[in-house]
Amino acid sequence: MPRHGFVRLAAAVPQLRVADTRFNATRTIDLMNHAANESVDVVVFPEMGLTGYTCGDLFFQRTLQAGALEALQGIAAASARSFKGVMVVGLPLVIDDQVFNCAAVVHRGEVLGIIPKSYLPTYKEFYDARFFAPASTVVSNIVQLFGKPVPFGTDLLFRCSNVTGCVIGIEICEDMWGPVPPSSLQALHGATVCLNLSASNETIAKANYRRSLVVQQSARCLASYVYSSSGPGESSTDLVFGGHALIAENGTLLAESERFRRDDHLTMADVDLDRLRMDRSQTTSFGDAVLTRGLKQEYRRLEFELAERPSSVSLARLVVAHPFVPSIESELRERCDEIFHIQVSGLGRRLEQIGTPPVAIGVSGGLDSTLALLVLCKTLDRIGASRERIRALTMPGYGTTNRTLANAKSLMKSLGVSFREVDIRQLCLDEMKALGHAPFGIALEKLDVAGLNAKLTSLPAEQRSDLTFENVQARARTSLLMNTAFVVGTGDLSELALGWCTYNADHMSMYNPNISVPKTLVKFLVRWAAQNEFDGEARKTLLDIVATEISAELLPTTSDGKSQSTESTIGPYELHDFFLYHFLRYGATPEKILYLASFAKFDRPYAADEIKKWLRVFLTRFFANQFKRSCLPDGPKVGSVSLSPRGDWRMPSDAAATLWLDGTDMFGSPEPRP
Repeated sequence: MPRHGFVRLAAAVPQLRVADTRFNATRTIDLMNHAANESVDVVVFPEMGLTGYTCGDLFFQRTLQAGALEALQGIAAASARSFKGVMVVGLPLVIDDQVFNCAAVVHRGEVLGIIPKSYLPTYKEFYDARFFAPASTVVSNIVQLFGKPVPFGTDLLFRCSNVTGCVIGIEICEDMWGPVPPSSLQALHGATVCLNLSASNETIAKANYRRSLVVQQSARCLASYVYSSSGPGESSTDLVFGGHALIAENGTLLAESERFRRDDHLTMADVDLDRLRMDRSQTTSFGDAVLTRGLKQEYRRLEFELAERPSSVSLARLVVAHPFVPSIESELRERCDEIFHIQVSGLGRRLEQIGTPPVAIGVSGGLDSTLALLVLCKTLDRIGASRERIRALTMPGYGTTNRTLANAKSLMKSLGVSFREVDIRQLCLDEMKALGHAPFGIALEKLDVAGLNAKLTSLPAEQRSDLTFENVQARARTSLLMNTAFVVGTGDLSELALGWCTYNADHMSMYNPNISVPKTLVKFLVRWAAQNEFDGEARKTLLDIVATEISAELLPTTSDGKSQSTESTIGPYELHDFFLYHFLRYGATPEKILYLASFAKFDRPYAADEIKKWLRVFLTRFFANQFKRSCLPDGPKVGSVSLSPRGDWRMPSDAAATLWLDGTDMFGSPEPRP
């Protein structure tokens, strides 16, 4: 099965007996076998896991030193039989007549390299410098181990030869807590998988700080970070250890263990190397940091190979179906509050810049125009201007329903804005007559608005398609707005990605506060505003708008009153926003997008062919409509995904979608197309 950029990482915390190397080796091998059964690619064990970290002066005893070597040899032999990945274990090693706190990298029976601890804590409860030599005192860079030369030093990186972008860097416990962790330098030189063998004892609130360090270091390094700390078996004398295991990826915590467990346990997650490489390639300051004085360093790169992923392996990672919408209610409220106030701040600055003129906005009773109107009201409140400066127009056309029209008028009235209802049907009829256009094949010469309405209502479903009929209405509305005042736009990010907007109609305005808000988030923003910023009749109306089906309302309703459904035409917005996020934010291939979608829990189940169908629609429309994005009005960037041609997305309007469309056909295929 194709990896799609995923590598399975694990932090292992075995049971431990201080100074009992044979017992510790047995528990390590058991967890290694468990990792093998779970198709783990890389597993890291705690600091000094073969002896225990709290051995004290026993580290100078030849018996313990020999026991640690014997344990390592046994583990290496066992890995040759049952584990095809990379495992990293901790032990003391005597090299150049010094005792080093080391991490040994084992792969299929071989010790690939040995890394010594760089920074030795010798304060409070820690006394490392009494027992160990720091990495800075290393003399040899090759050591003899089990009759073979093994690279030794902090200048080692481990590169997977058959998984693109998989490079392992290793540090030990205190190394991460220093001002310039070795993992920072390793990441600058290509490490995407940072491992930490740790023996971090538990004190009040230390777990929170430790978690924060791991997450922040993964973000700073644009890398994955796996942290494994000693468990309760290490607890001795004054110290208690909790067995804290953490896996983070570029600032996001993917997996965490329960602390103080007394059994062997494995914490796993699939990390996305493609994401990391995409972020690194776009973040130019990351590469520039290599040039900083004192950060240049030469690394020896040792290669290894990972096994193919079995077809039965599921993804060990949560795939969020709605990536723009936080699933935790408290986070969603915080996100909505922040976005809403970014919109208000941006629009307020623009209005102040041009002298706070009267402002025109079209209000349809749908989600997008509702959000824009709410932002506009709060903006005027914030800058001390009257809401009467808002000239709101609701402009019913041939597809407008009673529900949306009633909601539009109720909302404008309850918000205290100046508003007018302008029926555009006669205006559109006159324009179509002037153009000689026969909508849906209907001759217009002798028809008035009522006569055309009657014919439109009786149209069969297969005839309900006329782009000119739709565009005339959309442009009529924009013309009215443009001739009224400074126009605030209403279209959202999802419509822009799909080109689901009429050029020089809802596509255009003087400023658009919704320009980088995706459709799936618009609904939550309106609901949040209803519950937190407005009350009374306004709140009631807003909640009804949230419950209304999404529709452009440009086509006539059916004889039974059903309105045009946007999602029936272009596909579900929850899918399009999922595609948009992974396509734009991480540059995911169509194959990978389909793979991820197969694990996402959407609001309703979709067959694989249905998801593929809508992905092809997304790609086709995205490439075909770049010309609309090339001339956008200003608007605030609120998230990591934006289509502004000035700051975020630059693409030729005539680029071909062929490779991407072909990629949708390759999903599930065993061999790449030549």
